[in-house]
Amino acid sequence: MMITREEITIKVPSEVAEAYRNATEEEREQIEARIAVLLKPSMTSKQEAIAKLRQTMDEIGTRAAQRGLTPEILESILNDDE
Repeated sequence: MMITREEITIKVPSEVAEAYRNATEEEREQIEARIAVLLKPSMTSKQEAIAKLRQTMDEIGTRAAQRGLTPEILESILNDDE
């Protein structure tokens, strides 16, 4: 499925425009993708949103475990009253 892309013009503060112009091509593509997500009509289904949330939470859990966070440490942190 090929997605048709169009150019649009939006007004932003001068420093934002300058930062965009000075960004690398990869950074500009990432910014454009984020804007597209923000402006995209609510086409994302509830199931897709839940799946994305679960994926994000799994990634966070994996990174935390790689950095040494265990279920016991997490429970201790959550139960800390201080």
